[in-house]
Amino acid sequence: MEVIEIFGYVCALAIGISLGLIGGGGSILAVPVLAYLFSVNEKVATAYSLFIVGTSALFGGLKQHFKGLVDWRTAIVFGIPAIIGVTIIRHYVIPALPEVLFIVSDFNFTRRMAMFGLFAVLMIPAAFSMLGERKEKEKSGDIQYNYPLILVEGLIIGAVTGIIGAGGGFLIIPALVILANVEMKVAVATSLIIIAFKSLLGFFLGDALNMEIDWQFLVIFTSLSLAGIFIGTYLGNFVNGKKLKKGFGYFIFVMAIFIFYMEFFIK
Repeated sequence: MEVIEIFGYVCALAIGISLGLIGGGGSILAVPVLAYLFSVNEKVATAYSLFIVGTSALFGGLKQHFKGLVDWRTAIVFGIPAIIGVTIIRHYVIPALPEVLFIVSDFNFTRRMAMFGLFAVLMIPAAFSMLGERKEKEKSGDIQYNYPLILVEGLIIGAVTGIIGAGGGFLIIPALVILANVEMKVAVATSLIIIAFKSLLGFFLGDALNMEIDWQFLVIFTSLSLAGIFIGTYLGNFVNGKKLKKGFGYFIFVMAIFIFYMEFFIK
């Protein structure tokens, strides 16, 4: 095993530790770790990331369920269109995309540039979501659903998830609060369930049917991330999670610039 691969597995553990410490966001690093440390292509990196993100979110979501914070009806209402969106993208759209999307003069705009470029762009609002303070919303009675907007929002988030291989919690949580009048703590917990099911079903109904999966590698990487969650949860008893979250937000900014530089200037 090469040194860079060992470092990659250490990063897998670090992803879980960050999830345990700050409660989310860490899995956004799965794609760059897979792409740059394990040298897998954009299709495989985003596919494996869906499995890793989905498994981690399922673990976190079940923990929140046992605390009584998950609204399962809301998870189903929002989750179904998101699952449809991500499955369509992973099963039909990604396999059909050519390696070179278009050419301008001597510049080849590739599928990898499109997928990782969008990923880098969306890392910026994800970073802002970690830097900002979440305002708690008072319970205001029954949850109300704006079904047309929920359908559109779910399809869009599912499509974005399918392209970049990330959970999109920074998009789902505000949508739950705004479109369904959900209390913030419930929105955060419920978003984990939505992320889990749309990511895992997108992976199994899309990628697992279209590509060869290295299950040994994927299970090892995911297991390290899950182990890291336990470590991070324990360390959270001694570390200020809010300060770490802000630091991690700045780190994601740096990673977004790094990905953009690697894809559009180096390659």
